[in-house]
Amino acid sequence: MADWNLLAEQSLRGELISRAEALGVLTASDDVLLEQLAAAYRVRRHYWGNRVRLHFLLNAQSGLCPEDCHYCSQSRISTAEIEKYPLVAKETILKAAAQAQQLNAGTFCFVISGRSPSELVFNRVLEAVREVKQHHDLKICACLGLLSQDQAHRLAAAGVDRVNHNLNTSEAFHANICTTHSFQDRVKTIQHVQAAGITTCAGGIVGLGESDEDILALALSLRGLNITSVPINFLIPIPGTPLANQTGLDPRRCLRVLCLFRFLLPAQEIRIAGGREVHLRSLQPLGLYPANSIFIGDYLTTPGQAAQRDLAMIQEAGFVLEHPDGSPYHSTSHVTHVPATAS
Repeated sequence: MADWNLLAEQSLRGELISRAEALGVLTASDDVLLEQLAAAYRVRRHYWGNRVRLHFLLNAQSGLCPEDCHYCSQSRISTAEIEKYPLVAKETILKAAAQAQQLNAGTFCFVISGRSPSELVFNRVLEAVREVKQHHDLKICACLGLLSQDQAHRLAAAGVDRVNHNLNTSEAFHANICTTHSFQDRVKTIQHVQAAGITTCAGGIVGLGESDEDILALALSLRGLNITSVPINFLIPIPGTPLANQTGLDPRRCLRVLCLFRFLLPAQEIRIAGGREVHLRSLQPLGLYPANSIFIGDYLTTPGQAAQRDLAMIQEAGFVLEHPDGSPYHSTSHVTHVPATAS
């Protein structure tokens, strides 16, 4: 039987656990799940204490995407019934930023659909970023698709703190979920962002039909790229997408994946992202033992749990919210009102 505390100690020393040990995290029996979570929490607590970071996401441009990502309701091959609209007005963006601040989210995540932004859309994004920075004490994470070196430098100049560009899965499995761009295209965008001096946010989606080896390869790719923030999504099989009938996840599997990522990425911010409510269900609080961050509010085209329930979950599990500067709030009880649009 594996010694999970030994894995935690290796992780805390900065050592890379072996391939066999890593795969053993994913294949362990349910009988030792709590032991795995306790070991992962040792690592999480060392770097993040009992703090939880909140991120708030705005889907600022929806649908109409020319890419064929099989999991995505916004892709050109999807027949999912979703809202489709061009880049929203600046006033809508500022309103969403105000809502993020009211919910004590430290990061405002600004997402647009598409392969890469046109010059017109890109300039409007830059203008919106400057205004949000002027009026709100928020970090801004922009998710804009594939980016050039020039675009990355312009985002840095505008005040963008972080850029999200997920690897999604392993390089070996990537062609099974997307053919209109490559895994290396995504890596190049991350490298352009890093060269511009912007911190990187990149993670993946679990439940696409990948193997345990693919999950491990994804985590190792993120480690090799020195990613700062790692969102872990659990596939929501959306009707109208090629993966609508994909199954295979359960709460315990999801928790083991989070433990693996914590052992392999000890100091990184690990965020439980899309699919948290669908797949972790009543075990959501346990996800905060390996992970130190969640989205609050809705996702791109799927609803999230009511914000007040998230705040209560954090407090009742003994965790505290984190200020944008990294210091902890003493409780979540000071948040007395959550706008209806956040649920």
